Amino acid sequence: MTNFIEELRWRGMLHDAMPGTEQQLLKEMTGGYIGFDPTAASLHIGNLATIMLLKHFQLAGHKPFALVGGATGMIGDPSGKAAERDFLSEETLRANQESIKNQLAQFLDFDCGANSAEIVNNYDWFKDFSFLGFLREAGKHLTVNYMMAKDSVKKRLETGISFTEFSYQLLQGYDFYWLYKHRNVRLQMGGSDQWGNITTGTELIRRKESNNDDTAQDRAYALTTPLVTKADGTKFGKSETGNVWLDAGMTSPYQFYQFWLNASDADCGRLLRVFTLLSKSQIEDLEHQHAQAPHLRLVQKALAQDVTTRVHSAEAYQLAVRASEVLYKGTFDDLRGLDAPLFEQIFEGVATTPVEREAWMQTQNVVDLLSVATKAEIYSSKGEARKAILANAVAINKAKITNINQSVGALELLNGQFLLVSKGKKNHLIKVID
Repeated sequence: MTNFIEELRWRGMLHDAMPGTEQQLLKEMTGGYIGFDPTAASLHIGNLATIMLLKHFQLAGHKPFALVGGATGMIGDPSGKAAERDFLSEETLRANQESIKNQLAQFLDFDCGANSAEIVNNYDWFKDFSFLGFLREAGKHLTVNYMMAKDSVKKRLETGISFTEFSYQLLQGYDFYWLYKHRNVRLQMGGSDQWGNITTGTELIRRKESNNDDTAQDRAYALTTPLVTKADGTKFGKSETGNVWLDAGMTSPYQFYQFWLNASDADCGRLLRVFTLLSKSQIEDLEHQHAQAPHLRLVQKALAQDVTTRVHSAEAYQLAVRASEVLYKGTFDDLRGLDAPLFEQIFEGVATTPVEREAWMQTQNVVDLLSVATKAEIYSSKGEARKAILANAVAINKAKITNINQSVGALELLNGQFLLVSKGKKNHLIKVID
């Protein structure tokens, strides 16, 4: 076994830990878990930070459990939420659970001997639990005063919190107790916003077990990792189009790769430590090389390669690199050679203006195309389009437009219906529709 806590420290991944946690982990192989509620069909890169906790935990020689919250997902965690969540249907929750299980299997080793990873679902122990039984088993041991002191509750008192969400911490606490009793799990981990819910579990274990074992309060532990933020303090994990998902159908591998590639210099050092398995010396060497030649963006490229390859595949990473080269350095022939799926991935999120094919056929020149036919979405007037062309600031399908009278009929449509218009460094698609 290696020192898990020390690994987290140098990576900047340790926010808080209960006294005795490090000693327990150095003493013996320990079972530890993180919960993931199936509130969406995919995990996102915010979840990836906590998945990396489990990965390092296993690499250090301990046994990781990933808990899929089939029961708690029916309620929703109030932590970090300003308003009540909407309930999801049982059918949606079941589908989400299966997707998340498959994603977790990409990161953990489920066949490596004594510390093989396991996936558990809290619906398995809650499904036959009666309301009165739960009140006797869990509710009896924690006071309302204790539960109201949690930040996730205090922050909602002014706007209101339902009994359902108020009780969430009790359900999560019981998860820890059940795993402690039945699977010998001694540690719960999570993001720093989960500290209140996690310590509810350690307190429930202490109170329920203290009559049986005077040392029980030393047997359950809590550990959290900082929430990943950007250097300017803003939340990390969202692109212009919203969450960056681990599912290729929700965020394409190309868009996923681009997200990491576009990370700022100020953020990359922390992101390399949190989201990759690169060693301390490898990361410091990359940072040194980057400082010598920042224009090469070596840290961004290393970050994007590592994370994209692990989340998707080496093949998906190579396709994303090729797509990037086509978009930013490629020629018209490169664009022409893209098949429809890759073309759609590359231009996902790029502003697109539809033009009826009849209007396209009747448009006389590029000035009319860029202003009138596109209803001023690219250039607000003929004059503005003409001025941009004369300033050598417009390209269509990677070719500079220098003649304001150039015929539209001479332009070849990509995939039979697209034109790529480049305004300086910004791209815009014209889509010819029937």
